[in-house]
Amino acid sequence: MNLPATRLRHFGPRAAVVAIAGATAISAILYAGTAITAVPQATDVQIIRPANGFADLVETVRPAVVNISTRTIQPASFQDRSRNHSGSGHPQFDGPPEMRRFMERFFGESFPRAPRGSMDSRSLGSGFIVDADGLVVTNHHVIRGADEIEVILDNGEVLPAIVRGVDRRTDLALLEVETEAPLPYVTFGDSDHARVGDWVIAIGNPFGLGGTTTSGIVSARGRDINNGPYVDYIQIDASINRGNSGGPLFNSIGEVIGVNTAIFSPNGGSVGIGFAIPASVAQGVIDQLRDDGRVARAWLGVEIQSVTPEIAESLSFDNTYGALISRITPDSPAAESALQTGDVIVGFNGRQVKNTRQLPRMVAKAPVGQSATVSVLRDGKELEIDAILSPIPESQQAMKSPAPNPKAGHLGLRLSALDDETRDALRYEGEGVLIQEVMPSSPAARQGLRAGDIILKVGSAPVSTPQDVVGEVKKLKPAKKPVLLLVQREGNQRYVALKTG
Repeated sequence: MNLPATRLRHFGPRAAVVAIAGATAISAILYAGTAITAVPQATDVQIIRPANGFADLVETVRPAVVNISTRTIQPASFQDRSRNHSGSGHPQFDGPPEMRRFMERFFGESFPRAPRGSMDSRSLGSGFIVDADGLVVTNHHVIRGADEIEVILDNGEVLPAIVRGVDRRTDLALLEVETEAPLPYVTFGDSDHARVGDWVIAIGNPFGLGGTTTSGIVSARGRDINNGPYVDYIQIDASINRGNSGGPLFNSIGEVIGVNTAIFSPNGGSVGIGFAIPASVAQGVIDQLRDDGRVARAWLGVEIQSVTPEIAESLSFDNTYGALISRITPDSPAAESALQTGDVIVGFNGRQVKNTRQLPRMVAKAPVGQSATVSVLRDGKELEIDAILSPIPESQQAMKSPAPNPKAGHLGLRLSALDDETRDALRYEGEGVLIQEVMPSSPAARQGLRAGDIILKVGSAPVSTPQDVVGEVKKLKPAKKPVLLLVQREGNQRYVALKTG
């Protein structure tokens, strides 16, 4: 199969990009064909391929795949961190230093330019709808730091979005859009049963080319890319590039079995090594973000290390499996149990712990507040110790987005509820909603609102939670009139009219 030369010429300066992408796709097709014909007849191996490709499947699920567009206002002091040592301007992998050399995040990262005063930075990514009412899944790094977020549907409709919640530990985010009609959506499948060699389909927004579909196979399971302790990634060879971040990875029956997140790339483009967050991880996170706006993970409170052959020998162990406790965190579930430093954890709730990577994932999935059974080796004996798991301390947890961003609510405010500490600091005892942040160049900023102001009413309705504010703004939005806010500042009250469009 040959690409027409006219097509490359049509794209002008972007011909190199198109050529590279095209060459990658062609190579994948040729490789698949070669592999099929190369199977020795004597093995009786049958390779199953879709009789008519994936066209019907793609036609069914593509309406639920969306593009994510973000806008970030950079202050004058912002330093251009997007350029690597070669000055290419490509964003680097947001992880440990050793991974930055070869991991690249997708185009969901910002691309700021040289600082020249206050400026806009825009980025693109992908996502998918998981609820008819407008819940959208994407990567956290796609929307991180964004002042405005827009969701672009497959039909071209553009919807402003708010952040329902994020989980930095798994790099997932849940967005919400307003819609009058039910939206098409997709569902999660069972990623635990995905096998190496299974067909997969990726749909996303690479380089801003929305609605792009690629196919491949599961290349490996349980990949550790040094991006946190809670995800064993699915490796795929389907072509994905910058802008695919946050997009869905489908199995052959149209279920989402992963969220495309990262690539291994020595040259900035796809080389057939991509990584997706398994649905077995993503679904649990998204369910919690949907219900609570945050993720609560169980915590044991131990620092662990691998059992090396030397350590195993010193402990008179025959094997090097398990996780050695090197420290117990004070006031943790482990500290309140009979666990000790020097214990080797070999099991958790009846499942074998083979290495240090497995234990954090097992603990994180366990129910908070319930007892867990920890199997340890101590002095040549195996013991079972019970520990009541508690949530990860708040300082380490992913944060909930408390309020709409500028587009979401159309006001340009981040809000939070008033707690006792805040009331004491502001010397205010009544009800209301605190303005945490006012977005630059927003309607609220133009009307002089600032952080620390308290919203007492929206229209004629008193408000006491951020949800109250959002709900009242939604009610008034169809009238297409400015929204009237009663605001208190330093003991004084005044009305402010904000345009919502």
